Amino acid sequence: MSAVSCKLAIKAIPNAPRNAVAGWLGEALKVKVHAPALEGRANEELCEFIADTLGLPKRAVTVAFGDKSRQKLLEIEGLTLAEVRARLDATSAPKR
Repeated sequence: MSAVSCKLAIKAIPNAPRNAVAGWLGEALKVKVHAPALEGRANEELCEFIADTLGLPKRAVTVAFGDKSRQKLLEIEGLTLAEVRARLDATSAPKR
């Protein structure tokens, strides 16, 4: 396992019609999650969605802070913050 990891600030929006990266709010990434904020389901789905979006295994993304808050800090194993931003920007770029 690589020792590279970073923390990513998230503004989570539960109960969205579908999972989607909604863009950057300053340093925080706004993410819409389909799951309700109930019994950790939104956190679980958020971590899975971000891992999938970044091309990482599910276990590589965990909630480090903000379990019960919309403002969260995700721990991402295997990528630097610059790599995370580059991958997220590439996937959320507007399609023409």
